[in-house]
Amino acid sequence: MAAPIENKRVRHSDDGANEDRKKRQKHDQDYFKSYAGICVHEEMLSDTVRTNAYRYAILKNYEKIRGKVVADIGAGTGILSVFCVQAGAKKVYAIEASDMAKQTQAIVDENKMSDRIEVVHNTVEKVIFPEKLDVLVSEWMGYCLFYESMLPCVLQCRDKWLKKDGVMLPSLASLYIAPFTDTDYDNRLDFWSEIRSVYKLSMECMKPYARKCISKQVHINNISPESVQAHAVQVCRLNLNSATKDDLQNVKKEFTFHCFGQSTIHGFTTWFDVGFPESIFLIL
Repeated sequence: MAAPIENKRVRHSDDGANEDRKKRQKHDQDYFKSYAGICVHEEMLSDTVRTNAYRYAILKNYEKIRGKVVADIGAGTGILSVFCVQAGAKKVYAIEASDMAKQTQAIVDENKMSDRIEVVHNTVEKVIFPEKLDVLVSEWMGYCLFYESMLPCVLQCRDKWLKKDGVMLPSLASLYIAPFTDTDYDNRLDFWSEIRSVYKLSMECMKPYARKCISKQVHINNISPESVQAHAVQVCRLNLNSATKDDLQNVKKEFTFHCFGQSTIHGFTTWFDVGFPESIFLIL
């Protein structure tokens, strides 16, 4: 049996903490606080396509997991840790930095897996594992793949703790972009024309301002396939076994689109996929 995990305490000097560190700490506090609430976990577990894709990928790769030591980074409710035990993992470290860790432990206990899953309430950067890891699993993806994602933490853990022949789940990630047309955009602009019929005054002058405000914002929406006006371009493809933090900070791509026909282009939409060993892909 491996020794219990040790949590490393990091001490900061008090000689005038710099502003960037304070902002980063505040951001981290807000970030982890959001994951301590129930809503985000309800949303994630309700996404059966995503959760079942992970479940299928883990069970399909049981030969790489059976009898192995696994770290589940950002464990949340611990569902991926449970899947790993079901695939035969010898030991799973469920790393959860938010206060959800208390509920993670309750779920582990309820499923009688406390002999195989050890819940660690800490950030992965501060954890000292008592042994090298065979497998890293994490649902790390953020908006547009990289925004507020945990990938830098996952890569740091990989470099420090994963064995040379260790397995990353997922092991590939790709980001795509394509132009799209949006009927809702025109409807929102027409709103300012309709003011006349409702309140008997004109606000047509608001249209240019509304167009500017709408255009500069990033919107999180579902885009129908028929709204996409050209074949997508792959912005990047990362091999997560070898990708570095510099790779994440230097994503660049020149692209040209050839649209399917004549249409108004309102912006660009992005999506991504992640790949697992055994040719399993999850598209988001």
